[in-house]
Amino acid sequence: MAKTAPKPGYRCAECGWRTTKWVGRCGECQAWGTVDEEGARGVSVVQAGATTAPALPIGQVKAEVAAARTTGVAELDRVLGGGLVPGAVVLLAGEPGIGKSTLLLEAAARVAERETVLYVTGEESAAQVRLRADRIGAIQDRLYLAAETELSALVTHVDKVQPTMLVVDSVQTVGSAQATGVPGGVTQVREVAANLVRLAKERNMATVLVGHVTKEGSIAGPRTLEHLVDVVLNFEGDRHSRLRMVRAIKNRFGPTDEVGCFDLHERGIEGITDPSGLFVSRRSEPVPGTCVTVTVEGTRPLPAEVQALVARTDAQQPRRTSSGLDTYRVQMILAVLERRLNARLGGCDVFTATVGGIKLADPAIDLSVMLAVASAAGDKPLPAGLVALGEVGLAGELRPVKDVRRRLSEAARMGFKRALVPAGSLEEGGRRRNGQRALVPVGPVAFAPGFEVVQAENVWDALTHVT
Repeated sequence: MAKTAPKPGYRCAECGWRTTKWVGRCGECQAWGTVDEEGARGVSVVQAGATTAPALPIGQVKAEVAAARTTGVAELDRVLGGGLVPGAVVLLAGEPGIGKSTLLLEAAARVAERETVLYVTGEESAAQVRLRADRIGAIQDRLYLAAETELSALVTHVDKVQPTMLVVDSVQTVGSAQATGVPGGVTQVREVAANLVRLAKERNMATVLVGHVTKEGSIAGPRTLEHLVDVVLNFEGDRHSRLRMVRAIKNRFGPTDEVGCFDLHERGIEGITDPSGLFVSRRSEPVPGTCVTVTVEGTRPLPAEVQALVARTDAQQPRRTSSGLDTYRVQMILAVLERRLNARLGGCDVFTATVGGIKLADPAIDLSVMLAVASAAGDKPLPAGLVALGEVGLAGELRPVKDVRRRLSEAARMGFKRALVPAGSLEEGGRRRNGQRALVPVGPVAFAPGFEVVQAENVWDALTHVT
């Protein structure tokens, strides 16, 4: 009998799901346009080829070649881990109109004061970028500008200019004739990104790619795009506010928990070296439903205010809405309030939010969320000058968090007078009870002149101290 040819297979570029026929949407991860045909070839034997450089003992490799170089923007350098590493590829993603192009044009102009920079724009014309550069004062002789949407033309510009830094705005607008699909599609983005990464590594050229985001806030394009680059940065902020924040999601050369704060105005963008106080409301008298906590972003403690509103409703399903907070975490805290403190929230809408557009995911904010909701439910304000730190457990216990002393020092510097923390937070490793380590409350402690720290073991003690 004649052998039939093997049927082609199809594979999802995002999650690896396989199928025998092409579909527009992956049946596993539900992503659109990620299913491509995969070859039915077997594993081929690769012959030895030429090497780019001989292998050396690790002690003989020159580490100064990969030393970070400052961009001239201090807040951006903080997030990057000191600056841009030669040959590194950085992906900066953010919503439309958030200020990505303004930030990169500012950084490119600072770098162009000492090195050659090529800025390739695919979303705007060269004249439009020139107008923005005039407005923010980013005119430099060694800053070259080109408007291209074809990858081959982009490589030609790199060959002629020989820059030490390349900015591509954006990777979704650049297409390659060697790949199928339209610019911005999965295949095109993968092809363009892979070629730009190869170009950056070959020429030891720092490269920054601007990326789009989806409606859900995730980076658009295939997941392989984030794996290809060395650094992934998120540019966040409320479009109706001047405050912007850059946060590192992936960083092969530095920390991934740092955050940079910027002020976006009509003359450009400026770094905010001391953002403490930006996320706290200013008022003369305490208001029910508000509580201040101190979160830590990298090495920077930031006081932040949590607000809550509890309102009666006749709806069968009361609303639970959060802004800037983890919704599931807030729902857990509400369940602890109802079960452990007998709070009656079943017939109430509960709204929680942060001030200034900051997003808080630190477990240390649990206690402040709980106190803010309890204050709003009872319509009683918390004492003035109070900050609350601590993680809330399902049993109602309060768990210590890291960097308590650094958080309290920042709260004292900002003028707060009292702090509520879990028991044992100020002790080195906790006291020992019956030969085993145990966290024991030590009562009020004078942490600094005019600043008192109160320790509580559980949510009952915490609520007692503030009422």
